[in-house]
Amino acid sequence: MNPSRSASHRVLAILVGCVALGTVTLPARALAPGQSLPISNVSGKDAAALPLVDGKARVTYIDFWASWCGPCRQSFPWMNRMQDKFGAKGLRIVAVNLDAKRADAQDFLAQLPARFELGFDSGGAAARQFGVKTMPSSVLVGPDGKVIAVHNGFREEDEAELEQRIAAALARP
Repeated sequence: MNPSRSASHRVLAILVGCVALGTVTLPARALAPGQSLPISNVSGKDAAALPLVDGKARVTYIDFWASWCGPCRQSFPWMNRMQDKFGAKGLRIVAVNLDAKRADAQDFLAQLPARFELGFDSGGAAARQFGVKTMPSSVLVGPDGKVIAVHNGFREEDEAELEQRIAAALARP
């Protein structure tokens, strides 16, 4: 048997074993339109499960953010405006914080209060499942839990396009 092939088989067997034991995690792929959400809930403010799709909203905007994220400081006022503008029409916003320390998130929220629902993912497990690579990252989801659109980052120039996507999703029958 070829020695280099035997070594590569051993490495592969070790890697498969580590993945099975949970000691190595493979990188998650980013979500794409049409896919189902990889998880159904995150931890809420009081540590209870917060469903990402609640069965009531026509459209859910899920945003992953952190206190150290500069663009997140711009996205929070915009998300508040979107919740105010479209909430009665069926929009639900869930902003999932990725800070390791809840106090960091609370300091951020003291400066930029949220008028939408908050989830917490201090270990980053949900963010990995969603394939988050940029802060903030958002996913627009239909009532069936299927991804409508994905957006990475946030700039003032993005606001009109994101609002149009939300309005179009809410206009669907």
